[in-house]
Amino acid sequence: MRERSSYQEVFDSKKAAVLIPTYNNAGSLAEVIRDVLSYTHNLLVVNDGSTDASKDVLAQFPQITVVSYERNRGKGWALRQGFRKARELGYEYVITLDADGQHYAKDLPTLLETVGQYPNHIIIGARNLDQENVPGKSSFGNRFSNFWFWLYTGIKAPDTQSGYRLYPVKSMEKIRFFTRKYEFEVEVLVRSVWAGIGVKSVPISVYYPPAEERVSHFRPFKDFSRISVLNTVLFFIAFLYIRPRDFFRSLFSREKRAALLNELLESDQTHERKAFSIGFGVFMGIVPIWGFQLIVAIFLSVLLKLNKALVITAANISIPPMIPFILYGSYLAGRPWMGEHASNVPLPSELSLSSITVNLQQYIAGSITLAVVAGTFFGLVSYFFMKLVNKKTGPVL
Repeated sequence: MRERSSYQEVFDSKKAAVLIPTYNNAGSLAEVIRDVLSYTHNLLVVNDGSTDASKDVLAQFPQITVVSYERNRGKGWALRQGFRKARELGYEYVITLDADGQHYAKDLPTLLETVGQYPNHIIIGARNLDQENVPGKSSFGNRFSNFWFWLYTGIKAPDTQSGYRLYPVKSMEKIRFFTRKYEFEVEVLVRSVWAGIGVKSVPISVYYPPAEERVSHFRPFKDFSRISVLNTVLFFIAFLYIRPRDFFRSLFSREKRAALLNELLESDQTHERKAFSIGFGVFMGIVPIWGFQLIVAIFLSVLLKLNKALVITAANISIPPMIPFILYGSYLAGRPWMGEHASNVPLPSELSLSSITVNLQQYIAGSITLAVVAGTFFGLVSYFFMKLVNKKTGPVL
């Protein structure tokens, strides 16, 4: 077991520091600082406009770096100021922990060791939320947050609300964040992943005091409202820009094409189920529920136990450059259903919202028809392709 004092060399070699945001935590702050200082003196504290005795507590530790301002701005703002100060001081990583005494400095080495294996990652300290005294709202809120994070990024993380994290602040310096309160801890994870930074979780210890001793600055109505607004914004960014962007990038990335082909050919699912997954994805990408196609496709793929990677990939048939052609094909496919009431089909370049609403019935009937036909076609082509490749290479063991 390494002596606590020797971890200073590890912090220095990795250019890492500890960052503690605090707001009115005078009762626990000194003990948290002493605990951290037993591992490293690379310590920054951001005093987020505290009105209690926090300034007096911080004055007891002249060896640490303090960022302080008069008006309380929120935890997200405090973290952003801490990141900026850390970069100014030459640090490339910071480990954040809360000032209320819930986190233990003994877990600092775990996060440092993990970042050695995953250098361009955010390392999340995952708490055990099944232990005694964990508030019910924390457990529910965490599951809720984990689901949305997976939906936006495709990454499953067990504790996206943990404040005990290691951030690669140097790699994150070009990301411009816009939130300032508790919702920042959602934004920073999602947008970092979108910028190419990975996420890794490791177990940590956590202390939850009894309810009568607990101090929290989380305001359920206001803060949940802020988080809900952020989730709405991230949802539209993810499915209108990030997903199509990643799809286009995958077309030019040898690694991603290889990963998709591997998923197509070597999954433990049958050819029939994989082909159905592709056909279903194409169907969901065309069916006229714009804005909700991908989220419904993901939900149903889980319900039907399909290959989610193939469903999501195939559903990207509705990327923006393809939309005019999908609309045009929907109008064509809808003509036989309308008989003598069928409308003339405009060219793809002439399609507009007004031209769609002129005869919405023809468009809806045609888009469903096109979705079924295209889904069936791509499903069958995929099935015969997999059978052909399997016949040439032999069964994959």
